[in-house]
Amino acid sequence: MRTRCEERSGFTLVELLVVIAIIGMLVGLLLPAVQAAREAARRMQCANNLKQLGLALHNYETAMRRFPAGYCSFATRDGRGPAWAHIDPVTWDAAPGWGWGALILPYLEQANLFNQLRFDRAIWDPVNAQPIRQAVPVYACPSSSGPAQAFLLRDASNAPLRVAGQTIRVGRSHYVASHGQESCWGECGAATTGIIFTDIYTGKTTTVTINGDASRVADGPFFRNSGTKAAAVTDGLSNTVFLGEHSSRLSDKTWVGVVPGAFVHPRFRTPENGSDAAATLTLVHAGPSGGELDITGQPIIHPINFPTLHVGQMYAEHPGGGQVALGDGSVRFVAETVDLFLWAELSSMAEGEVIDFGGL
Repeated sequence: MRTRCEERSGFTLVELLVVIAIIGMLVGLLLPAVQAAREAARRMQCANNLKQLGLALHNYETAMRRFPAGYCSFATRDGRGPAWAHIDPVTWDAAPGWGWGALILPYLEQANLFNQLRFDRAIWDPVNAQPIRQAVPVYACPSSSGPAQAFLLRDASNAPLRVAGQTIRVGRSHYVASHGQESCWGECGAATTGIIFTDIYTGKTTTVTINGDASRVADGPFFRNSGTKAAAVTDGLSNTVFLGEHSSRLSDKTWVGVVPGAFVHPRFRTPENGSDAAATLTLVHAGPSGGELDITGQPIIHPINFPTLHVGQMYAEHPGGGQVALGDGSVRFVAETVDLFLWAELSSMAEGEVIDFGGL
């Protein structure tokens, strides 16, 4: 006979199952909190990135007396120019193509990368092949679940784009600049006139002669060959969206600039979402714009995460919305349920609207 000291002690099967169930419940309760804490940290890092970008824009403006161009392109009013410009026959995009993200590198403590780039040559010049592939940490949102590496530019058919016999691979960005309400992508070229929406309240349209000059259409701070001065933002820098998010889960964006003939293709499609011209490598707009109509024929305003999911809109993977940098350098979180009119008003820089931030 065993004594009491010799008797074995331990869990019964029922007790073990109860303990496992309790542990499972605790994990189930704690996991959302852990995930929420991680997302809060990612969102904070993303906001810090936008803060640095906004500050870099202002340092650039202080030095140059204007904000950087959305992207730099040989200026043509008839689609003609020298052979070295490689003018796209449809969009009239041309060399050199450098975008706002490349132009502000010295103000992001990226002087070494900036000095490696030959701005006197086109983006696709072989001398720039290596530096334009670089990953720049401040252009990466940690919440983006899409690709992070450099990507190959593609043409309208989604085949690798070749310019001057070269394919081009560029570094990625999860941040884009605002073109305003209107867009001027493919229609800013050989199609010298376009119908654009100029009244967000009535949908009334106006036909504008473009002749390659995006400034005749753009009502935001960044566009082809823009050089917006702070004084031109008459709606107020604190009332105008300059930068925002665009996750690579939806489409590819780059800090480098725009290459003529390139197209941006969505990773997933919706009824109104398709490929768009090269300008959307660096720029987005709020809508409405000519040709952008929903299935009822109404003009589309598309704030952050709007379900039409255009490659030319802002798109973030933070729960409930995304972040923008305003013209004064401040960063705000914009809910995906933002009032559509308010979003359009924030996107234009000189329309004279009265902004009510209560709709954010």
